[in-house]
This record gives sequence, structure tokens and C-alpha cells, in this order.
Amino acid sequence: MSIFKDLMWFFKLEKRNYLTGIFLLIIVSLINLIPPYIVGLFVDEIKVGTLTILKVIQYVGILILVGIFLYTFRYIWRLKIFGSAVKLSYTLRNRLYQHFTQLSPQFYHKRRIGDLMAHSTNDIQAIEGTAGEGVLTLVDSIAMGTLVILTMAITISWKLTLITLIPLPFMVWLTHYYGNLIHDRFFLAQDAFSRLNEKVQENIAGVRVIKAFGQEKEEIEEFKVQSADTVEKNIAVARVDALFDPTIQFIVGISFFLAISFGSYFVFQERLTIGQLTSFTLYLGHLIWPMLAFGWLFNIVERGRASYDRVVALLAVQPEINDKPNAKQIKPSGEINFNIHQFFYPETEIPTLKQLHFKLKQGETLGIVGKTGSGKTTLIRLLLREFDITDGDITIGNESIYNYKLTSLRSAIGYVPQDHFLFSASIAENIAFAKPNATVDEVEAAAKTAAIHKDILRFEKQYETIVGERGVTLSGGQKQRISIARALLMDSEILILDDALSAVDAKTEERIQKALKENRKDKTTIISSHRLSAIQHADLIIVLEDGNIIESGTHKSLMKDDGWYKTMYQRQQLESQIEEGGEENE
Repeated sequence: MSIFKDLMWFFKLEKRNYLTGIFLLIIVSLINLIPPYIVGLFVDEIKVGTLTILKVIQYVGILILVGIFLYTFRYIWRLKIFGSAVKLSYTLRNRLYQHFTQLSPQFYHKRRIGDLMAHSTNDIQAIEGTAGEGVLTLVDSIAMGTLVILTMAITISWKLTLITLIPLPFMVWLTHYYGNLIHDRFFLAQDAFSRLNEKVQENIAGVRVIKAFGQEKEEIEEFKVQSADTVEKNIAVARVDALFDPTIQFIVGISFFLAISFGSYFVFQERLTIGQLTSFTLYLGHLIWPMLAFGWLFNIVERGRASYDRVVALLAVQPEINDKPNAKQIKPSGEINFNIHQFFYPETEIPTLKQLHFKLKQGETLGIVGKTGSGKTTLIRLLLREFDITDGDITIGNESIYNYKLTSLRSAIGYVPQDHFLFSASIAENIAFAKPNATVDEVEAAAKTAAIHKDILRFEKQYETIVGERGVTLSGGQKQRISIARALLMDSEILILDDALSAVDAKTEERIQKALKENRKDKTTIISSHRLSAIQHADLIIVLEDGNIIESGTHKSLMKDDGWYKTMYQRQQLESQIEEGGEENE
């Protein structure tokens, strides 16, 4: 029952609704005691022959009023208790979502997306059940059970009441034992569901790759295995769950047997009337629900306990990137100074970057090139504070980036990553993602700068075209250019293009570069690329190898040296000429 203690913070927030609901539940339990009493009087008056038409009308009138009150009060308490439980789901989902946005990339490298989705759906639903049905069954079983037992003991026979309650301790022990089994098995079942959820999400996202490699059968078989494992673990829960009702019904049956047997004996001895025994059996019928509810309570609570443990464990993960105390709430601007002695990724012993020292004046363009794995993207991620430097610093305007709030730092940077993620929304909404209040003219201007405007106009619905999940309806080059337009619309102090022109042809690349030069005067641009033509216009070019700067300078100065840059540039120029020649021959 510790789950109710853990959720006390929420019960306090919704105390008015819960107190109202609980009060009405108790009133309903009290009103439920009236019909058996009326039936007992009715039976006794029939036996002694004192029943009249007026009394029948009175008794029926009382029962109708009882029905009306029960209908009204039950409607209100359900609204108060179950309505509050829905608010708990809303609160926890919002907390989880906000928490997800604060966690670093390292967290997502270790966690499965499907697992996080399961936390936000299945687990939240189980917790909602605890705050709704759990509270109902707890209060109703205690209130109704206590009132019925007291009524039977005080108004009819305390001896017969004690006799019929003899089996109850066995029921309490068994349901507690079942509850512990449910907790352990439900935790495993939820974990299996998370893995299954992840498998579905992964396969749907990668369906084109699966089809391209002809792996449909293999993936279907693997899914069947995971699905079977999920079913097996849920059946293990169901096996325990199925024990509750038979156990409780068996014990209730024993109580009825004791009540009829000993009650008949008491009637024979004239210690009870037929009407009292009738009322007693009706009251005992009312006691069935509290017994069932009590067993059901353990089931609900242990499911909620297991899910709440999973959610709390997730919320307990602390963000690795945090604001410093008194961090500045202003957008940084000015000269960027990279002064990195060395940087290690978490849980690695070999530095990814070493001795990177250079400056980039405001309004200049930086080109970053090098082999795959040389540290290009890492350098950009450090500027974005996806990871923090422990040996060195990066300053903007002579102020460390760690002295700015994360929201302020990132709002000053327009970022186009290698993986061009688009949302399942219209093209206009994707471009205006970082600036939802942008006008149509602003959106189109950004699209023109990114050389995607004409492509958009060819679509039937133009800017209102829905791109599909992750932009599956667009080509790679179109997705890249929409991502660039999205970053350009921010008109940020710093624009980062991380290999963002790899999927466009040379002519389109040239148009984009020309537009960037015209539209981003006096603003800093950082371009990481494998294609050297994308950065040859840069004011400063650095060549990385194994995390070190092996060459730096302008395109002109680097071409004078017989280094990696010159060799690679000439090779790419030759490849480009061969491709153009091939196209001409075709």
C-alpha cells in the first residue's frame, strides 16, 4: 500500500475532489444498508400479518428514494475520483515529457525509444488505475465492509457475525500473497511490452531498409519471438490474477454456509427472526463486494506500484548538462574562441579532440573538414553544449558558453544536423518550427535562400503538403534544404551546417552558398563537410585528423601547401569532372 503514500503529493493537490468523492462513497455505503433492513421488516410483517397497503407504499417509496440518492451520489463520486486520476496521468506525462527534453544525448544512446514510449503510455495508465480504481476499492472496501459488519453485529447478532467472519483472515493472507506475485510478474510484463514497443517503432522507422535487404521474413520471425515472450509474461500475470476471484468466491461461499447453518440454528432457538436472518444474508451479500474489492485492490495497487517504480526511476535520471548558478539570460554574440586542450566522451579513455585552439571573428565563416571520425561533429556538439568540456573552454564574445543559460545559448544558434529530422506536418510548419509565428513571406524567403522554393511549388498542395513521418515523402536533398530553411528562418547569430549539403548537386550547392553569403552578412557561419567545395569560400578552414588540427587557413593558402586538403580537393575536382563528362556523354 506504499504506493498511496508515494502519491500523497498528488492527493494533496486534488484533496478537495478526493475528499468530496470519499465522503460521497461513505454516504453511498450507509444508504446501501437501508434496503436489507427494509426487506427484513417487510418479511417479518408478512409473517405476523401486519403488512398493509400503506406500509407497502411507504417501503417502496423509501426504496425509490434510496435508488435516486445512490444514482446521484455515485455519479458525483465517480466524476471526482476518476476525474482526478485522469489529471494524475496528465501531470505525470507532462513531467516525463519535460524531463525527456532536458536529458543529454548520452541518455538516449543508452535508452530505447520504445521503452520510453511504454513509460509514457502503459505505465502511466497503470498508475492512473491506482489513483482511480485503487482509491475507490480501498475506501469502498473499508467503508462498506466496516459498516456492514457493524450493522450485522449491532442490529442482528454479533455472535453470528463473528462466525461468518472466520474465513476472512485466510482471504487477507492469500490476496496479500497474490499481490506480491502480481508486482514481480507485472514488472517483467511491462518490461517485455517496452521491448516489443521498441521493436515495432524500430521496424516501422526502418521499413525501407528492411525491404531493400529482403529481411521481411527474418524481422517477422524476430517479432513473433518477442511478441510470444510478451504474451508469456502477461499470461504469467493473468495466472495469478485469475486466482483472486475464485479464492474470494470460495471464502464468501464458506461465509454464506456458516451464516445459513448457524443462522437457521439461531432461528430454531428463537434467538433470531426469519426477517432478521433474511436481512443478515442480504447484508452478507453486500459484504461480497468489499471482499472482492479488497482482493482486487492488491491487484491494482501492485500493478501501479510496479509502474510507478519504473516511472520514478526514469524521472530520477539527472540531466548531465545543466545551467550554472546565475547563468546569463542573454543571447551570446561576438568572436568565438575555441580553446580545447582535450575532450573525452563519457566512459572512454581515448580523447576525441586534442589541442584545438583557434578564433573565429563575428561575421566570418568557418569550414571544418577531415576524414570520417576525425572529430568534426564532436566540435560542433561541444559548441551546442550537448556535452561539456572538462579541460578547456569555448567563449563567445569573451564570455564562456558555460556562463550562458542553455536556452539562451541554443536560441542564438541555428543548427542543421547530419540527420535531417522532419515532423509529420506540412512543409510550412516544418520550416517555421523554431518560429511558429513566422509570416508566409518569411517562410518563403527562407525556402528561396535554401533553394527549395521551386521544388515546393511543384507539389500539389505546395507549402501545405504533409511530408509524412520523418519526411519519408521527400528526397534526401529536399529534406536537407527544408532543414536549412528552418535554421535560416531563425536568423540566428550563429548558423551551423553539419554536412548539410551532402545530398544536393553542385549547382544547387553553389546557389545556396551564394544566398547564404548575401543573407548572412555580419553573422557567423560554421560549415562541416566532406565535400570541400562547400567550404572553399570560408574565411578560415581547419582540417581535423584524429581530433587534432593538422592544417588551417584559407582555401588559397591551403592550396599552396602539399597537404591533405590540397590532395583531397584535387581528387574531388577530378571526380566531379569525370561525373560531368559522363553526363555529357549520356
